[in-house]
Amino acid sequence: MKWTTKHLADVADFYLGKMLDEMKNKGESLPYLANINVRWGDFDLDNLRKMRFENDEMDRYGLKHGDIVMCEGGEPGRCAIWKDSMPGMMIQKALHRIRPHDCLDHRFLFYSLLHKGKLGGFTPLLTGATIKHLPREKLAKVEISFPKLELQCHIADTLSAYDDLIENNRRRMALLEEAARQLYREWFVRLRFPGYEHIRITDGVPEGWEWKRIGDIADCVGGGTPSTSVSAYWEDGNITWVTPTDVTRNKHLVLLDSEKKITEVGLKASSAKLVPAHAILMTSRASVGFFAITGREVCTNQGFISIVPQDPTLSSYLLFHMSERVEEIRSMGSGSTYPEVSRGKFREFEVLIPKHPLISAFNEQIIEIIKQIKILKQLNERLRAARDLLLPRLMSGEIAV
Repeated sequence: MKWTTKHLADVADFYLGKMLDEMKNKGESLPYLANINVRWGDFDLDNLRKMRFENDEMDRYGLKHGDIVMCEGGEPGRCAIWKDSMPGMMIQKALHRIRPHDCLDHRFLFYSLLHKGKLGGFTPLLTGATIKHLPREKLAKVEISFPKLELQCHIADTLSAYDDLIENNRRRMALLEEAARQLYREWFVRLRFPGYEHIRITDGVPEGWEWKRIGDIADCVGGGTPSTSVSAYWEDGNITWVTPTDVTRNKHLVLLDSEKKITEVGLKASSAKLVPAHAILMTSRASVGFFAITGREVCTNQGFISIVPQDPTLSSYLLFHMSERVEEIRSMGSGSTYPEVSRGKFREFEVLIPKHPLISAFNEQIIEIIKQIKILKQLNERLRAARDLLLPRLMSGEIAV
């Protein structure tokens, strides 16, 4: 079947969002998406900001179900479909809102743009020497090839089936993580742990629990970055090398992978150190206090303190304990350019350690939850790989559906 090829301007309407200017903006205060809220294929709705919008701006800058939201700068072309996750959502100037005409299924258009992005199809259109941009006039010239609407829907249905499974697994992981948090709070915040009725509590501390310095119960490991000018440190690397972005984008308790890998030679040539599975990673520079527990052996850059408890059963407890006290940890930061918590200062941080049988019982339950989360994360990785393998073949018409 013959496919039609047209410029995006001929098959969709698109607008940039509103310029952020607190002095000029008037009207109702509404949440808006910025560049950082848009990921490949989904949205990060944490830490949304608000801006004022007047009544006559609602249609121009507002989102509807099925709109495609694309980054104009940062990582130009990165996009996702808005599914009315939050009513009344608006967009800032760093984003394009793309709304296809009736000749295009919005999901098909999204997968077409996703395919172009993965192939570097937007690169020739980008402007800017340091910070790249995809301006409106360049976006208008993007070529979109498409079959008849019925076939578009079949293609989109096939690819969406993978994304629906991925999203369902994400929800399951979120429920598991919430169950783990609630268990921690029930036992160690509300102090309703097994047998609590028979334990004397003085000043909020159950009998037998002790305050201890982190440095006395765990190794605090730093990280490092191999020279980026030496290709032997990076090419064909298979050692998971974690940066703060890997953790802040992870959104889950368990971290299995990193965007970048280093080689054995690169590891030895830097101050990066391997830490085992079930170590706790804590961002310690700039964005302080983001946590993850490692699902495998990893190393990090210098933006972390990795906590490796001498008693491995402490890992699960410490992960939640420190997450609950993140503001205290952040207050330890110093630095004129950006806050940083030093390993020396962090080693002095005191944590309340319950009796070992209780820690062991808690760890047993959390480890089972972590195992389930790991399985779901690995399943999602396989689903994404299968979808990405299918994507170019479907979008080129190589295989029929």
